[in-house]
Amino acid sequence: MLISRVQLTDLRSYAALDVGFGAGPQILWGANAAGKTNLLEALVLLARGRSHRTAKDFELVAWERPFARTAGTVEVEGRTIELEVVIHRDRPGGARKRIRLDGVPRRPSALGAVLRVVIFAPEDMLLISGPPGLRRAEIDTLAAQLWPAYGPILATYGRAVQQRNGLLRAVAEGAAARDELAFWDRVLVEEGGEIVRLRLALLGRLAAPLEGAHREIAPSEGPLALRYETNSPLDPARDATPVDALRRRLGEVFEKEIWNGATLIGPHRDDVVFELDGRPLESFASRGQQRTAILALKLAELEALAQVDGRPPLLLLDDVFSELDGERRGHLVRRVTELPQAFVTTASIEEIDPGLLAAATRWRVVPGTMTRER
Repeated sequence: MLISRVQLTDLRSYAALDVGFGAGPQILWGANAAGKTNLLEALVLLARGRSHRTAKDFELVAWERPFARTAGTVEVEGRTIELEVVIHRDRPGGARKRIRLDGVPRRPSALGAVLRVVIFAPEDMLLISGPPGLRRAEIDTLAAQLWPAYGPILATYGRAVQQRNGLLRAVAEGAAARDELAFWDRVLVEEGGEIVRLRLALLGRLAAPLEGAHREIAPSEGPLALRYETNSPLDPARDATPVDALRRRLGEVFEKEIWNGATLIGPHRDDVVFELDGRPLESFASRGQQRTAILALKLAELEALAQVDGRPPLLLLDDVFSELDGERRGHLVRRVTELPQAFVTTASIEEIDPGLLAAATRWRVVPGTMTRER
């Protein structure tokens, strides 16, 4: 699988861009704010139907323009598939989105069946030391690419939490009866239990490739693992499934939730813990150990997605080589050159490994456009 053409209209800094790409590594280099990350964002948009940088679609539309269009041609096993995402400004601070595959309207989840991506960006360096929401988002994004139904389940669960929180506040104020929560309780338990089940399945799928990638990069350190930390752990004596555990815990904290006016139990409050040799990595790891763990996670994600149908995903590396030492760069370079296609951004061409430069197509990026150098 590779993306052979990208067309952009009024997407962030690109008023109009039409560029063709070949196989192998594609190095995008240029000054900061030239538009390198915007191009990677367009590729993520084509794969996921949303940006990895913002939850607000209207922010992708160029200033004072009515819409932004992102289109891509993907070559998959001898087939050519056209992807298109158009974002229209429809009100101040709002937008509506249209997604098409080969001209046919589709849901965002349909994009991932054609184009899957793994992106490694500087902000990922906070995955271990940052808040739990970053880690939840990381595994949720991967799960949505592995299982198309996961995204809709997550969205339904999010709406249930929102509606339930409003009702909890109304109950506390005497404006609603407690039995009005029953419907949203059921949705929360059923959808939330499925989210926990699939997250656990995902961590199980990542376990071997994660440990293998980490052992390859840091053979002298202990095994790296991910542990799911839930506020609704299974009680073997009372629970058969995550749904049972969530239902039980919801009953146990009900009065506290009324007092707080918020849903305190569920996967929206769970976490994923990086463990090195059985110990939480955040509590003792050096900056170098954290970088190694995050790099190993990205390589494990590559392998997990490739196992779906034998097609490696598109790897996007956004200015991360400056964050890695020579040894870690070497491991990443080897993986990059093995892939059918990858995109690498840098502000300094000197930061790129000579072996990667020799195998890559170079693109000079300046505001609004990009030019092939070789």
